[in-house]
Amino acid sequence: MDYSKNSITNLAIISLLLATVILLCSWNPLMGKSFFPSKKHSFSVPNSAIVKDELEIALKKASMGNKTVIISIVNKAYVEPHADEYPTIFDLFLEGFWVGEETRSLVDHLLIVAMDQMAYDRCKFRRLNCYKLVGDGGDFAGEKLYMSDEFIKMMWRRTLFLLEVLKRGYNFIFTDTDVLWLRNPFSRLRMNKNIDFQISTDWFNGKASSENNPINTGFYFIRSNNKTISLFEKWYGMRDNSTGLKEQDVLANLVRGGVLNELSLNARFLNTLYFSGFCRDSSDITAVATVHANCCRSIAAKVVDLKAVLRDWKGFKGNATASNSSTKNFQWSSHAACRNSWGK
Repeated sequence: MDYSKNSITNLAIISLLLATVILLCSWNPLMGKSFFPSKKHSFSVPNSAIVKDELEIALKKASMGNKTVIISIVNKAYVEPHADEYPTIFDLFLEGFWVGEETRSLVDHLLIVAMDQMAYDRCKFRRLNCYKLVGDGGDFAGEKLYMSDEFIKMMWRRTLFLLEVLKRGYNFIFTDTDVLWLRNPFSRLRMNKNIDFQISTDWFNGKASSENNPINTGFYFIRSNNKTISLFEKWYGMRDNSTGLKEQDVLANLVRGGVLNELSLNARFLNTLYFSGFCRDSSDITAVATVHANCCRSIAAKVVDLKAVLRDWKGFKGNATASNSSTKNFQWSSHAACRNSWGK
């Protein structure tokens, strides 16, 4: 009798252990009350919680109320000192905003697009609005000498990026980093929404509507619409059939070929009196808004001559009097370093 009771007890214990093992092996920790959605909790994500991509976040942060941003693209060559000598061309670019008239607040709307990690790190160190551009396999870190193959590739990569910005519905001023903003340029731009595209020139022929003006893509203001997007798509689409031409040359050929009329695109070519450069200095220090180190071959030469521009500007500001005598006697320093860069 005792033996039977012991056998039944042992059998019960073994069965209980076996059932426990089976339960542990088949148990899923997610199979609790919280796993099953109820009317109170659903899997749908509200629109406000949708994660935006990094470019959209950067554009929105830098944007003015009318979805307009200021964009400049830099790489290591522009943020790294030449021969360990400061300032860099990036330093000079930012100093222009600091010493310019009504330009400091514009830095809040400036988006620095970095083409390599060093440029991105320098941008973040400055606490600016920064975005790192993911490359397509090309090396865009070092200096790309004017009209070299790598220079041309980098310019086309820039064009593709700016097309993406337009497609996202943002208007922008694009500015090269070798452009000094001495005054707020918006006061010299036409803010009429009917004007799609306003672009700087190397030499101004006197007519803002003339397609024969030699354009410079180092500074322009463009509105996002179907016409400008079509222009950029057509422009970028010609990159493989334009051997030996930089992207600026291709756009210039398109303009002279009638693309503006073809797209019903209203363009304005900017006067060098207000948007000047080393190709042609502004003749009026009281009117000039930007100075571009164009007609120059190397970054080292640009740094030398842009420093001179800032010295000229600071000297003018410091010596300005009610009689305007400093205005009458003002002369820009010679851009000797850039002029000599072509012989090297």
